Amino acid sequence: CIHYKIYHGATGDNKDDTCSICLSDFTNKKQLNCKHAFCEECLKNALKHSGPICPICKDVFGEMKGNQPDGTMSWSTNPYPLPGFPKCGHICITYHIPSGKQKENHPKPGQHHGGAIRTAYLPDNTEGNEVLLLLKKAFDQKLIFTVGASRTTGADNMVTWNDIHHKTSMTGGPECYGYPDENYLSRVKEELKAKGIQ
Repeated sequence: CIHYKIYHGATGDNKDDTCSICLSDFTNKKQLNCKHAFCEECLKNALKHSGPICPICKDVFGEMKGNQPDGTMSWSTNPYPLPGFPKCGHICITYHIPSGKQKENHPKPGQHHGGAIRTAYLPDNTEGNEVLLLLKKAFDQKLIFTVGASRTTGADNMVTWNDIHHKTSMTGGPECYGYPDENYLSRVKEELKAKGIQ
């Protein structure tokens, strides 16, 4: 069995028999695959707050579910290349999240939320198709969108992006959420991995 010592500032180290959340002796000790251990109740509370993510190393230990409202994701291929990907066409993704009522897992249950139709682009190559499948998995787990304040208009109770970046323009580079951007595909795979999508 592997044990870790967790340090808390200048006060000294955490003992191997102490939960790093409540800082007390373990009650019904639960150990995750990453080898970090917690009291069963502390882990349940952490799960409610941040989802199935280890509070210490951020390793995902279960399937994350978001609060994205119901909607659809579709895509098509096009022969025209994106800047930076001259040898392939591109994939055009369309997300459609209709307006509706917020559910219990949204900020203001029962209130209306504005919908969204969003388009995003990927190169139609091996890595682009890999990212497409990962985005589909994230969409099915309701992780692509959430309900909140729009970053562009400031309007409240709107469907907004949820920390998985998309290229919403074919051109203009990173400043315009477009291509060319040689590191985009690797960055978005890291963002997806942080939510347990790999």
